[in-house]
Amino acid sequence: MSMKGITMSSTTVSGDLDDLKAIKELAAQVAEERYAPLAAQWDADRTAVPLDERRFLGSLGFLGIALPERFGGSAAPLSHALAVIEQFAYHCRPAAFQIFEANTGPAQVVARLGTEEHKQRFLPGIIAGDITMAVAISEPDAGSAATDLTTKAVVDGDTVRVNGNKRWISNGSEADVYLVYSRMSDAPGAKGIGAVLVEADRPGVSFGAREKLMGFRGIPSADIYFDDVEVPAENIVVQPGGFRKLFTTFSIERLGNTTMSLALGQRALDLTTQYVQERTQFGKPLIEFQAVQMTVADMALQVESARLLLERAASAVVTDEDLPNPLHVSLAKCTANEMAKKVTDLAMQLHGGNGYTEEFGLERMHRDAHGWALAGGTPTMQRTRIVSEMLGRSFDQRK
Repeated sequence: MSMKGITMSSTTVSGDLDDLKAIKELAAQVAEERYAPLAAQWDADRTAVPLDERRFLGSLGFLGIALPERFGGSAAPLSHALAVIEQFAYHCRPAAFQIFEANTGPAQVVARLGTEEHKQRFLPGIIAGDITMAVAISEPDAGSAATDLTTKAVVDGDTVRVNGNKRWISNGSEADVYLVYSRMSDAPGAKGIGAVLVEADRPGVSFGAREKLMGFRGIPSADIYFDDVEVPAENIVVQPGGFRKLFTTFSIERLGNTTMSLALGQRALDLTTQYVQERTQFGKPLIEFQAVQMTVADMALQVESARLLLERAASAVVTDEDLPNPLHVSLAKCTANEMAKKVTDLAMQLHGGNGYTEEFGLERMHRDAHGWALAGGTPTMQRTRIVSEMLGRSFDQRK
């Protein structure tokens, strides 16, 4: 498809800089012209992105940038997908989430750890925008302590029987299929955990009321209940004992999360640098005050630090066999999450009363920044991971 001279298809996104520049330009154009005008209303109404819009993103190739070519994707480096996510998140997080979920979410687990049958069954639909896949890890009593999960997936011959309750599921009740982290054996802790695909329309699958979150208002979140749900044994993606493989692949999703935070910080910084040069007080532009200069400089330092850490972590993922360095991922995510909260807060302060209105969009950005810091492992948990990876040892939080 072509838009104002910029052409993109599933075969034009590759590793060179010209392709990256082209896809970023197209993404910025589509995000600003089509989705920026919808962002505030989608937030106010808590509107989920319509199916037609998701298919539109698929038609442009945005949903398969970092997924295999043989299923309709582009097999481009992860950095290309992250660049597009940033352009969309800069203007509209719900639209960006569709690209995030397809390129950095559970579809990556299927692409890297799933069987050929899994890939053929699910990836073409995800890349086209016809279906979505969400990851289901957290439970009412298992959040940061993910290995405490109790949802069971019991194998009985050719069938897997799933029972349990998942919570804080982004796109919960909206997605068509869920990658469900489950206890699949009696082995304690992580050793008994695997993952199975459960389609939303299976008998016994039901959903709680949609959560009314502080941010993330265009991204549905709801509890999922599995009441004796039967799926074929072929739906098992990772056997028990594969928890480390699951969470290492989950690092890709954390880089998508990092990118969302980066986009929020960059947007807040850009709006602020423009505002403080235009807004006058005491007879001169705000930027003439040294205190304002120091604040803007601090904002820029934090944004650029997060960007460089993200670029380092993402640079390791070029092919569909590459995985990022977990230490680099945790450093990037923790830095970007905290940066987004701080920089959007400082932007609101420098905008004064205007920053506290919905009209300028900063309060919405600040609300979303807190959500991305909680999702995918909080900054506190990332700090634990940072030390663990640095020292090459694990820490038992129960002692």
